[in-house]
Amino acid sequence: MHNVRRARETSEGTVVKMRDQLAGKTAIITGAGRGIGRGIATVLAQRGATVVVCDLNAKSAQTVVSEINSAGGRALALEADVTEQASMNAAVAGALKSIGRIDICVPNAGVIGASGYTERAHYSEDDWDRTFEVNVKGIAHTVEAVTPHMKERKAGKIVIIASHGGRAPRFAGFGLGSVGIPYAVSKAAAIQYTHHLALYLATSNINVNCVCPGTLWTPMWEAIAINRVANDPASRDKTTKDVFDESVRQRTPLGRPQTPEDIGKAVAFLASDDANEITGQALNVNGGAILN
Repeated sequence: MHNVRRARETSEGTVVKMRDQLAGKTAIITGAGRGIGRGIATVLAQRGATVVVCDLNAKSAQTVVSEINSAGGRALALEADVTEQASMNAAVAGALKSIGRIDICVPNAGVIGASGYTERAHYSEDDWDRTFEVNVKGIAHTVEAVTPHMKERKAGKIVIIASHGGRAPRFAGFGLGSVGIPYAVSKAAAIQYTHHLALYLATSNINVNCVCPGTLWTPMWEAIAINRVANDPASRDKTTKDVFDESVRQRTPLGRPQTPEDIGKAVAFLASDDANEITGQALNVNGGAILN
């Protein structure tokens, strides 16, 4: 009985600690109106951070903020377009005016391809332009907007969201033709940018790391499944969820998909004081689908 009580006390203590993991911190997250960004915002708020939810869709951002505030968290919604440096500068200025500080920056906004992606078997020029505009330059715009404040304070945590698709080719034999290549290459660029940025900002005491999500049922992965059903003869009679579940079974050793909250937990760790000596790293959260 004594051991049981002690275990319960330890467990409750862990819960309290996790709730305080990011207490007093402010995090700004792009693309946080849905999908992975929404999961990250929710987890960071649960861990005690004040969360700035940035999204191109102001209504989606406000919905997430309402959910967080209703659950007892603290959040602010800001409309922002990561493809425009001026827009990100304004969003960061708005956050600083309202809250006064930014401790954590999570460049998460991303796209799978340009308009019409789901119908194409092969990539277009627009796919290259759009993925790099959002997935690479969008990260840079976000970082450029935030780092002057972090440099001035000599402190900060930047956690970039890439993909395990940036680690190794994932689309060969996947019924996607070449259409997914621009996305994968853009995510490889995000990982490489993480490495360079970590070295560049180290003297300012700013940690820069990257999380590489695996297979999650989000609007982005649903677009991949729609594309496969449309272009892969072997998938024509399957639902999009069938395609997703099949991918998880075939490619994930742990045999289960990841969730936006799983990604949020990894971000919370890298954004916390527990990760003060970690920088320039790319962490896979993918159930073992790609090993590094």
